[in-house]
Amino acid sequence: MPEWLPTWVYNFAQWMDKTPFGRYMRESLYSFPIVETLHIFGIVFLLTSAFLLDMRLFGIGPMRDEPVPKLAKWILPWVWSGFAIQVTTGLLMFSAEATRSALNSLFWVKMLMILVAGVNALVFHTTMYKSVETWKNDRVAPLGARVYGVISISSWFLVVGLGRWFSFHLT
Repeated sequence: MPEWLPTWVYNFAQWMDKTPFGRYMRESLYSFPIVETLHIFGIVFLLTSAFLLDMRLFGIGPMRDEPVPKLAKWILPWVWSGFAIQVTTGLLMFSAEATRSALNSLFWVKMLMILVAGVNALVFHTTMYKSVETWKNDRVAPLGARVYGVISISSWFLVVGLGRWFSFHLT
């Protein structure tokens, strides 16, 4: 066990591996591929929706002429649906290889990037978005909103890349 990994996390991961559900996810011919496919659909929902909003902040993309609040009202349910699918399927896949994942530093970097994306969205919606009425129809959003967009796009790209990378990287 690496010294950077808390003992309780390692013990939890080993317990998850031994649960009947963890064994089922690992040993079933169809469960993991089905769940992984749903995980991919979840990321498509989440990223497509989030990127449409992020691109709007820069005044680019197919929704560049939509008022920001109108677009956000339409898009955010898709973002939340995609995120819910991601969390659910991610936990299911984690149960299949919990110890391997817990020992993989790339897994933890991926989790950190999900946290960064979430905190970024929270900060945006509790700061910049409060003044959206003053810039909702501007072609390009204020600098603070665009910084949010850059962090959002960057963190989600890293989440996807790290997810693929750690799947094939043992440590």
